[in-house]
Amino acid sequence: MWPGNSPDLNAAERIGSILKDEVETRMLSEARDDRHREETLKNHICDVLENMETNTELFENLLCSYPSRLQAIRKANGRHTDY
Repeated sequence: MWPGNSPDLNAAERIGSILKDEVETRMLSEARDDRHREETLKNHICDVLENMETNTELFENLLCSYPSRLQAIRKANGRHTDY
């Protein structure tokens, strides 16, 4: 049995990872002084979340990945997978 927060089946984990990676990329592209400003971080988080809201392809791909996720879990006998 997997814990409730297992990244193998938890869609929120994947979405959180995408959000983190995109915000991190945007923050690194900022001028050095702006990288450490709370307002800059908040703006990037809001922008990325707004873009994700309308990105139906992201959510379709995530949902379509579940059969292969389940297959990987079965193949690993319930142990950790690469997801």
